[in-house]
Amino acid sequence: MSASGALIAESISKDSPFDGVDLQVHKICRRDVGDLSAGQPLTRTFIEFEVGDQVVTDLSEALSRSIDASGGWYCDLRTDEETLVVFAGRIFRYPRGEAEGRAEAEAYGRSRWRP
Repeated sequence: MSASGALIAESISKDSPFDGVDLQVHKICRRDVGDLSAGQPLTRTFIEFEVGDQVVTDLSEALSRSIDASGGWYCDLRTDEETLVVFAGRIFRYPRGEAEGRAEAEAYGRSRWRP
């Protein structure tokens, strides 16, 4: 079993590097998806990855320490049973498909957004 996710490289804080967890990277690509008028970088670098279930908690904690606290950045990852949404200093973990858990993570994300 494993967890997969996508990390936007630009979401990592310059002052808190992401380290300590090995990722199996499947794809790295760049896309123009940002909103310049909202203060976002236009081009973003996506890192699609997979990790073993045994390190999901370590991964989410490491990401929570490394994600930039400004602008509502986050990383999401999934196992067969759970979804995790990781913000700077905050982790939402809920059963896949659970509307309540998703709504809570979305509300928090909207509260962090600062255009």
